[in-house]
Amino acid sequence: MGEISFTDRELDVMGVLWALGSATVAEVRDRLHDDLAYTTVLTVLRTLEGKGYVGHREEGRAHRYRPLVKREAAGKSALRRLRRKVFDGSAEQLLTQLVSDRDLSEDELCRMRRLLDERLREGGA
Repeated sequence: MGEISFTDRELDVMGVLWALGSATVAEVRDRLHDDLAYTTVLTVLRTLEGKGYVGHREEGRAHRYRPLVKREAAGKSALRRLRRKVFDGSAEQLLTQLVSDRDLSEDELCRMRRLLDERLREGGA
């Protein structure tokens, strides 16, 4: 599928679909933090469907939308893009920025350390 890219609003809608597994326009609208018009949410879903990120099936008078791209694939693509565009391709700079975040708990930092240790034991490849 190549690079997966979302606008902020598309990412909000995808977040709802990933959380619920599938949803109607009304269900997506109810879960969004912004108070968007039904037609706006429908337009976003149709745009996502046009990009191949979302599919739908008819459910009575409504359409039930479901994600066609996994959250993990979108995350990997977004991180690659962020690393390339913001951190000049440097994973180290990206990690430095991430662990410098004062909102991270000690538990989160310890889990990150364990992940890095496991990766190093695997040979780093």
